Amino acid sequence: MLQNNLVLKQKVDKLWKKFWSNGISNPLTAIEQITYLLFIKRIDDLDLENKNKAQSGGEYYKSKFEGKFIVPGTKEELDKETLRWSYFKGMNSEDLIPHINTKVFPFLKSLSVETAPFAKHMKNAVFAISKPKLLEETIQIIEEIFEEIKKDSIERNQSFQDIQGDVYELLINEISSSGKNGQFRTPRHIIKLINELLEPEIGNKIADPACGSGGFLLGAYQYIATKLDKNKDTVIQDEDGFYRSSVSGLLSEDIKNILGKSLYGYDIDITMVRLGLMNLMMHGIDNPNIDYKDTLSEAYNEENKYDIIMANPPFTGSVDQSDINSKLKVKTTKTELLFIERIYNMLRVGGSAGVIVPQGVLFSTGKAFVAIRKMLLEKTELKAIINMPSGVFKPYAGVSTAILIFTKGGQTEHVWFYDMQSDGYTLDDKRMKESGYGDLQDIVSKYHQRSEKKKNSRSDKSFLVAKNEIKDLGYDFSISRYKEEEIVDDTYEEPKDIIFDIEKLEKEIEEKLIELRSIFDEMD
Repeated sequence: MLQNNLVLKQKVDKLWKKFWSNGISNPLTAIEQITYLLFIKRIDDLDLENKNKAQSGGEYYKSKFEGKFIVPGTKEELDKETLRWSYFKGMNSEDLIPHINTKVFPFLKSLSVETAPFAKHMKNAVFAISKPKLLEETIQIIEEIFEEIKKDSIERNQSFQDIQGDVYELLINEISSSGKNGQFRTPRHIIKLINELLEPEIGNKIADPACGSGGFLLGAYQYIATKLDKNKDTVIQDEDGFYRSSVSGLLSEDIKNILGKSLYGYDIDITMVRLGLMNLMMHGIDNPNIDYKDTLSEAYNEENKYDIIMANPPFTGSVDQSDINSKLKVKTTKTELLFIERIYNMLRVGGSAGVIVPQGVLFSTGKAFVAIRKMLLEKTELKAIINMPSGVFKPYAGVSTAILIFTKGGQTEHVWFYDMQSDGYTLDDKRMKESGYGDLQDIVSKYHQRSEKKKNSRSDKSFLVAKNEIKDLGYDFSISRYKEEEIVDDTYEEPKDIIFDIEKLEKEIEEKLIELRSIFDEMD
């Protein structure tokens, strides 16, 4: 987690203060403008990396900066090379604003075909940095941020960085605007954990119906790309115990196209849609499928389509009844329940989901809560319920959460429960890295080895519970209903022995006192 990098935090804080002091005080505006520059920088870096790899291998690579670009509204024709970050970063500050605003930014919008989500949602995007000095200082700080991230990736064995997501997370933290509308970024190691449990494969259609900046989609892309990496045996464990490699530049165009067409994200915040689109493009996905849609509304009707769904939907409390899709049968306005049914409907038969929910979903007695739990137990193969401690989403929120793993159309016989005590980080607002991996690797190992024949004691962290037992207890999914506390019998000495020990100790003390008095008498 880059939030543990104090140098990086200081640089992001410095960047935010520059925007604030220059009159850009709306947090999302600042984040969006910074993201545009991060994107321009990352696209240049990625293009140069791929170009160098192709040349070293004697192959041809078509650069995004190859050829000419006609400046919109003029007849001026430019070499695209002049639109690179590495070209303009050293320009005079007075020339930077018009160059980026009238040339680089329009080029940025043209990076995708007109019908693609990126082109559609960038159409009305505006580059709002109007002060040359602010732009010059921002470029310098972004250069420093990328250098620090590169250093961090080497030291922590994080070969694959969600750069935009990490900086976004730090910005949100710095400006104390986290959790707005129930949105907060899922920690990278929890995304990795869910991918390890679901094991997405090349060719799977993968979706997130409330994708934010695209972290789950990027996590799936990274997981699959690592499996396809010919050199994966040389990859070492990262700080969370997972094996991940950054191989987008090594993937064939066919594989990249398949992966690009496999990932689908939706969000109701246009800023987050743009962030998500740029996030995936930063990592080599040329035409990401992230769109502006309310997946709970009448306008969204995709059903039986996806092989894998991973989501941390917002816990906003409730939505307007009139906005809810009539095909959602659970009578509620609570988003955490509506999204579970939406995800169920989106999955094809045989498709699996990993969903983060507030723990209240597991045990609340309201009719809608019980109905959702009944649906999961009766209509899916409910494979796992993993309780997470309340600090996992700090400093954004202290709410206790759980991960639900289920497959549509299967039959539940037993549900595997795991009581996570640690995710490898402190559970306070600082969320500092602890030694080891917490319970992360234990969860992955035991989940894939779970079996009726290997029933654990219910006093252990993990154990199986039969479907009928859960049903008989009113579809209660809380682990506390099934976990048995291990009682340790304390043994005590007999009273007469305790009295004997006390008398013996008193005698020893009296002897010491006599000895000390004797010493003092001699000194006198």
